[in-house]
Amino acid sequence: MAGKKGQSQGDKYSVLLPTYNERRNLPIIVWLLAKTFEENKINWEVIIIDDGSPDGTQDVAKQLMSHYNAPNQPQRINLKPRAGKLGLGTAYVHGLSFATGNFVIIMDADFSHHPSALPNFISMQKAHNADIVTGTRYSGKGAGVYGWDLKRKVVSRGANLLADTVLRPGVSDVTGSYRLYKKEVLQRVINETTSKGYTFQMEMIVRAKASGCKVVECPIEFVDRLYGDSKLGGDEIAEYAMGVLGLWMRV
Repeated sequence: MAGKKGQSQGDKYSVLLPTYNERRNLPIIVWLLAKTFEENKINWEVIIIDDGSPDGTQDVAKQLMSHYNAPNQPQRINLKPRAGKLGLGTAYVHGLSFATGNFVIIMDADFSHHPSALPNFISMQKAHNADIVTGTRYSGKGAGVYGWDLKRKVVSRGANLLADTVLRPGVSDVTGSYRLYKKEVLQRVINETTSKGYTFQMEMIVRAKASGCKVVECPIEFVDRLYGDSKLGGDEIAEYAMGVLGLWMRV
């Protein structure tokens, strides 16, 4: 589904971009976001939530602010740092408190989520009046994963199969982290979510579905990060499995 230019008049989209050691990726993703939004005449802002990166990510963010933020104009790039690594969930809570848009986009800063999909997200939200549009790597024309080895693909598929079997969320990609929310829906769901790590995205979408939110899926191409290392390890996998079982007992 192609996005339409000028389709989002009156709406504003706030992108929450948590970062840790993303100095090399950040300029690329911000440039692509700006290009996508401007070409489609979409009102936008990016909120960078950096958790004390030692690689100079915040210095790069400040340079981007100088480049994109014109005097007496809406501030497109905003840096809202934190003192250290405090978890993905609290990063979204922190960033959300500064968001001025009525829609909020969450995505990774490592270029695995391409901004070119966003016009489709926005079109699908409007067509279905959806509370949430979530990107799926596993369902629909154009969906796919690129750059992962077999082990990572098996882990991801297994995580989604476990959640689908135990929780029946009705979503093909519960661990995906590329989503568009109505702001008030994100605020409510995030306040109900107790997970802090790898299970955070899964719990968010399961709770949203359980509370009656309208969720639609948008096929995406997921490409492994350009620079840096994956933060997924054995501890996160074990945490996820326990999180699924814990959520089954609570929701």
